[in-house]
Amino acid sequence: MGQWPIFCLWGKMRRAPEKLNALIARTVEPMGYELVGVELAGSGKGSQTLRVYIDHADGITLDDCVAVSHQLSGMLDVEDPIAGNYELEVSSPGLDRPLFRPEHYDRFAGERVRIKLARAIGGRRNFEGVLRGHADNCVILAVDEEEYRLAFDNIDTARLVPQI
Repeated sequence: MGQWPIFCLWGKMRRAPEKLNALIARTVEPMGYELVGVELAGSGKGSQTLRVYIDHADGITLDDCVAVSHQLSGMLDVEDPIAGNYELEVSSPGLDRPLFRPEHYDRFAGERVRIKLARAIGGRRNFEGVLRGHADNCVILAVDEEEYRLAFDNIDTARLVPQI
């Protein structure tokens, strides 16, 4: 087993601030959709992109994305939670679904995932392997014969690897 942190802290990936996430959830969830996650990318000084990933048991269509985008646009105009200009994107999580919350790591245990770390560990930032879930604020990942415990606050992005 590799030498990885025993104690990890839940932190933030490229997720939007919790207040913005909660505001978006209050719009999306009453519409009958699962809010998979929210990302706010960009410097804040120039152009930013607000990405909202939604899902539904019956799947997501373009019409679903348009309806959610319309509702979110109105709410965001009124609440004005983001300083500066931004572009709103609403989409399904897709086959390479992003993982945001601890429960996502348990829900997709047994699936192949690709994880990119914010800070390298042992000279390595990119990992791909079989997700084992999470424990002690770490994501547990099996890569070949090794098991890695990756601190959640060090995960930049985590996505399922489509098995086609």
